[in-house]
Amino acid sequence: MPGHRIFVTPFSSVYPLYVQKAERKNRLKEEVDRIICWLTGYDQAGLEQQIEQENDFETFFAQAPAIHPNSALITGVVCGVRVEEVEDPLMQKIRYLDKLIDELAKGKAMEKILR
Repeated sequence: MPGHRIFVTPFSSVYPLYVQKAERKNRLKEEVDRIICWLTGYDQAGLEQQIEQENDFETFFAQAPAIHPNSALITGVVCGVRVEEVEDPLMQKIRYLDKLIDELAKGKAMEKILR
């Protein structure tokens, strides 16, 4: 069975959308970067390198230094789907990231977002 099309979508094409979503709610690009780095283990240089290389989501998460152990604490609904019930591991990581960006845009404090 072929993977979902988001798996082959370049992370660099979605990243600006995350930033725009946050900035529309008076949050900062730096906060988006901090969330991404927290979840994936990338440092700022590693994140920027992933964006420059235009790696797809599958590669972006496959090369992530370390998915945060507290990512399992991320719960809630994104696009009508409970993130904790997503069966595909890659899709679940993508949904975790979506959920964290949603929480940022909704004004949640960084301390609570970064569980």
